[in-house]
Amino acid sequence: MTYDLICIGAGPTGLACAIEAKRIGMKPLVLDKGCLCNSILHYPVNMLFFTTAEKMEIGDLPMSITADKPNRVETLKYYRKCAEFYGLEVRQYEAVEDVSRIGNGSPHFRIRTRHAGGAPDEHRATRVVIATGYYDIPKRLGIPGEDLPHVSHYFTEVHSFWQRDVVIVGAGNSAAEAALELFRAGARVTIVHRGHEMKRRIKYWVLPDIENRIAAGEVKALFNTVVTRIEPGHVAVRTAKNDAERTLPADALFALTGYQPDFEFLKRQGIELDPVTNKPNINPDTFETNVPGLYVAGVIVGGHHTGEIFIENGRFHGKQIMASIGAIDSQLPG
Repeated sequence: MTYDLICIGAGPTGLACAIEAKRIGMKPLVLDKGCLCNSILHYPVNMLFFTTAEKMEIGDLPMSITADKPNRVETLKYYRKCAEFYGLEVRQYEAVEDVSRIGNGSPHFRIRTRHAGGAPDEHRATRVVIATGYYDIPKRLGIPGEDLPHVSHYFTEVHSFWQRDVVIVGAGNSAAEAALELFRAGARVTIVHRGHEMKRRIKYWVLPDIENRIAAGEVKALFNTVVTRIEPGHVAVRTAKNDAERTLPADALFALTGYQPDFEFLKRQGIELDPVTNKPNINPDTFETNVPGLYVAGVIVGGHHTGEIFIENGRFHGKQIMASIGAIDSQLPG
């Protein structure tokens, strides 16, 4: 069958797009290489969102929470309920490999996918929205040992690191919050950062906390320093002055240096990207790219500037996209 719309990405923005499509009478399909809201699943277990519940709502469905801010478990439950309420067809663990036109001049797209078990599949749609987010692709350090088992670009929970040596690379929100949680769980924490201080954009209630822990020597911090290689049980570091390497004990290393959208995937679909910012070439009113019928939504609209778009504003992209599609379709004969 041919769907009216296929949303690539089953995060809040992708779900919001599919919901808005159903509300104007379209038949959408949602595809994701992971599970529903796969990125949120991999957030720290005890994470509280910075924003309030009403700013994360989609489909005009209220989010019920027990405190002032939603936590990870409440958020995942809410988006599951949204998908169920609207009866969305969501295919999880089905990675999209290619989006292409069906023949010359055809208005339809062919979406080739591969299931987690390796089996290929194929779907067709009149229009496609790419809402793949950015959390799945970490910014790598590019050093030897980065793929060792004790190295991770994601921080989840603290218990297993009690009385162990943990190195955190990075100095933003994720690094600061992970360092504080680990310290309070009894880990011996060292932050390594190429800059001269923790980043100023850290949440206002977190920044003084981490700076006080560093000042008290409870969390070690090596500023103007980079990790040069990682080996089992330790890491090698060097200062910006290019001093001789020295090693730090490391039972675990968290490289919390940020994430980025899959720009190569966008390019493969024919979407033009700005050479500096990697922002896709779109109509800012409709989010349609230079490829007719192919839209982008959510954080990938910002290119490298991933801090410009969050759930709070990305959730509205679906309304804009569907408003433009509805206006186009209303003008078609018949």
